[in-house]
Amino acid sequence: MHDAISIRNALLLGLLFFLICAGLGYPILNRYDPGKLPGTSDAAEYCNEVTSPLSVFSYRPLVPALAKPFYWMASGRIATWNPALFGMLMAASILTAATAVTIIAIGLRCGFSYATSLLAALLFLVNFAVPNWNLAAYVDSGEALFLTLVAWSLLSARWYLLPVWAIPGTLSKETFAPFAFTFAIVWWLTERPLRVGKLLWIAAFGILACVAVLFQFASSGGLFSGTAHYASAMAVYSGVGFFHGLIRCLMAHELWFTFIWLFPLGLPRINQMDRRWVWAVAATSVMGLLLGAYNNAQGNTSRALFNIAGPLLSLSAAALLTMHESQRI
Repeated sequence: MHDAISIRNALLLGLLFFLICAGLGYPILNRYDPGKLPGTSDAAEYCNEVTSPLSVFSYRPLVPALAKPFYWMASGRIATWNPALFGMLMAASILTAATAVTIIAIGLRCGFSYATSLLAALLFLVNFAVPNWNLAAYVDSGEALFLTLVAWSLLSARWYLLPVWAIPGTLSKETFAPFAFTFAIVWWLTERPLRVGKLLWIAAFGILACVAVLFQFASSGGLFSGTAHYASAMAVYSGVGFFHGLIRCLMAHELWFTFIWLFPLGLPRINQMDRRWVWAVAATSVMGLLLGAYNNAQGNTSRALFNIAGPLLSLSAAALLTMHESQRI
């Protein structure tokens, strides 16, 4: 049994997963426009970025930037389909397919069989969160990929890759920065022995992520005004009170749809997962839930929680569903 996926297999699986994702996300092309619905209205802003001139000061620019070439190719050539939505679907499908391939690489790295690792990737793809958010002209596909790459980098002892993911991950979605930083710090704290060299890579990640976050603030009309705008937006959402906001997050139907089968299937075999990964996911998930409660994010909190915990729970669930196999080395 190999503990790594070959480049050939990664490319073939990536193509397969891309086609699966394109099918899962097809409704935004011919069924509904997420930019016109109250619950997914942010999609309209991302589509506007796709059709606008490229700028590093755009809001969460990475996924719309990746969508632009597909938008240019599709304009005037795809009949009734919205070319901006088509571009966003293609970009999100690429990123989500890459996430699924990374989950397989993680599963093999953790000592699971190829079948178990493949099932984990498929369970991730069919979760409620993927077609309804990650493939619905949102930017969560970028955050999910780079959080998963952080986990893979730490599992494979490639701490030097953390700074590589800092800027693209944060430009996908600014919440990646605190999530990934917390994830890496907790992972480091659960290692023995503690090595200062690894902490330096985390520090380098933090510096680069902060630079990218400042770009995000500047996109709102200048560094200081953008920071003030972001803070005021948080204050508006937090008006209901923290505990009321926490209850709203926990009772949101999106949270239940996302985890109603993933949590029960994922928990029984969680002890087979790398304990450093489990602790990092647990701590970062708590952080995501607390931020969601403060912002009164309600169902949107489950998007962040799935990006953080989805790969781990999908692999753990796959281990349970294939427990009749000899899936550990």
